[in-house]
Amino acid sequence: MESVVPTIGMHYVVEAAGCREEILTDARKLEEIFKEAAKAAKMTIKASHFFRFSPKGISGTVIVAESHISIHTWPEKGYAAIDVYTCGDSDPERAVDYILEKIGAKYAHVSELKRGIPEDDGTYTHTIVTWEEQPGE
Repeated sequence: MESVVPTIGMHYVVEAAGCREEILTDARKLEEIFKEAAKAAKMTIKASHFFRFSPKGISGTVIVAESHISIHTWPEKGYAAIDVYTCGDSDPERAVDYILEKIGAKYAHVSELKRGIPEDDGTYTHTIVTWEEQPGE
């Protein structure tokens, strides 16, 4: 019988490549995608802010009751750095999959961190599992 490791949160760190430049430069579109991803993952949206840099690039965050999801883009490289961190009852992997599909990522390196694993001495640690995806295949 496999034991369940108690954890405070799940954190997905995503390196997305081959993304559509026109989406990675559109703050409104990215905010819409991230809010829809939060809804798809059963997260409760509290606030959001997306900022467009000149001449290109977006940084944005959707704050959810469960924590946050964020993105930083380099459109000229087709690259996006994405974080999805949640605690509670939600489906963060669903948010990751939704975002990758909508930004047109051709490749993603995903690290899943189980965070806040209690140690016997009162401290906390985390575990990491990584994999690579080719969304849409």
